[in-house]
Amino acid sequence: MTEPLDPLPAGPARPRLEVGRLWAGGVATAVVAALLALVGVLIVRAVLRIAVYAPAGAGAFGDSRTVVLCLVSAAAAIAAAGLLHLLLVAAPRPLTYFSWIVGLLTAAAAVIPFTYSAGLAVAFAQGIIHLVVGAAIGSLLSGAAANATRPMHVPQGRFEVDEYRE
Repeated sequence: MTEPLDPLPAGPARPRLEVGRLWAGGVATAVVAALLALVGVLIVRAVLRIAVYAPAGAGAFGDSRTVVLCLVSAAAAIAAAGLLHLLLVAAPRPLTYFSWIVGLLTAAAAVIPFTYSAGLAVAFAQGIIHLVVGAAIGSLLSGAAANATRPMHVPQGRFEVDEYRE
């Protein structure tokens, strides 16, 4: 008769990714990013009276360039969710890498309007909109990742199989 094996000690916690929760957070982040871009344009055009993404006569919502900004913001959020998924599956310290990547891309997006805008006020307003959208994408997806990963205990040690006896 074989003696029962002692239960194996719990190994280090390894995160288990709940993909549905991660991508639900990614889609919600895309909606928030698009709405933030729209609200940013509305504030700048209607309150500050700075003609961003359209001539001054185009009204508070601007023109098709505002729609493009909202769609690009949503697409950036979806792309960031895909990057985050990849990092969570394959990279050590995924949230650290994600934060750096999103932070650097957000900084670049905030500076780009200064390279092509006609006026400093327009460039500053566009840069602030890009900065707020990028910060929202980074923070919301980091929170979604933290919520979508749960610790999973993996037993360690040698597994033994009882010998077959007749």
